Amino acid sequence: MKGFVGDIEDLTEENNAFRRVLYTTRRMQLVLMALQPGEEIGAEVHQDRDQFFRVEKGTGEIWIDGVASDIKSDMAMIVPAGARHNVKNTGKKPLKLYTLYAPPEHMDGTVHATKADAEASKEHFNGKTTE
Repeated sequence: MKGFVGDIEDLTEENNAFRRVLYTTRRMQLVLMALQPGEEIGAEVHQDRDQFFRVEKGTGEIWIDGVASDIKSDMAMIVPAGARHNVKNTGKKPLKLYTLYAPPEHMDGTVHATKADAEASKEHFNGKTTE
């Protein structure tokens, strides 16, 4: 097993897809995201997984169980399983961030160029990992 080693800041800032699954293990998944100005992930709850976010570029807000917090470059957030949450870009440029799901949420290698693509997709993690 090789694992993942890479410049996560550069990879995140270079990503222009709404969602890009970068690496998947049986227990965790690394996903890059780019939210356009005014765009949001959409309110969601993961009953069985914790989620970590880190902003590399841009400004926005995160909502966790009804509490809003401003977010910006170099900030990290953790959403525990069962918490209703959403991330929104409140800036004038794309919000570039990455997230770690534990356990994985999406099929390995998934790329959703836009939020509309993500909403139209019915994919979910199928047990297949990067390696």
